[in-house]
Amino acid sequence: MAWTREQMAARAARELQDGFYVNLGIGIPTLVANFIPEGMEVTLQSENGMLGMGPFPFEGEEDADLINAGKQTITQLSKTSYFSSADSFAMIRGGHIDLSILGAMQVSQSGDLANWMVPGKMVKGMGGAMDLVAGVKRVVVVMEHVAKGEPKLLNECTLPLTGRRVTDMVITDLGVFRVARAGPPQLTLIGLADGASIAEIKAMTEAPFDVDLTD
Repeated sequence: MAWTREQMAARAARELQDGFYVNLGIGIPTLVANFIPEGMEVTLQSENGMLGMGPFPFEGEEDADLINAGKQTITQLSKTSYFSSADSFAMIRGGHIDLSILGAMQVSQSGDLANWMVPGKMVKGMGGAMDLVAGVKRVVVVMEHVAKGEPKLLNECTLPLTGRRVTDMVITDLGVFRVARAGPPQLTLIGLADGASIAEIKAMTEAPFDVDLTD
């Protein structure tokens, strides 16, 4: 048993707080917008120049000119504002975004993050991930626990890094890990997915980790 993409997004949404300005990466993180608790005021920011993103449009109501950084069609709100991407990155680099929820290809036990490039494959560019992990106050990674049978939580990342010691939490389809961004590398399992076991997670994780399920 393992969490679905929606269950992973719902767990990530528990890291939101009232009044937060939040950037959601492409992939599973975009689903977090569907699980913002009722009554909580959260403002979503996009690197392409939008603050206050609305939900995804219903089929047939899409506006091709209204997209997020992942080129998905979205909607606007009464509070939505638009600006240049330079202003958007100034918000990010200036430390004005409280939380970023990103996908990843690899995370190391010390919180190093690789999520922008696979050697030998054509990519359009690194996007805003490097700015996000450097400028945002807190980074939560949401990803599958393994890829093609290989673990994604590693002793050391083997792919080009997005940032060193930038990850605060990792949520996979098997569990939730707290990451120490300072001091000795420390990865701690603090939550289990429905039906997952500690033994199963250890068998699918290269990096060593502690267990503290009291959170």
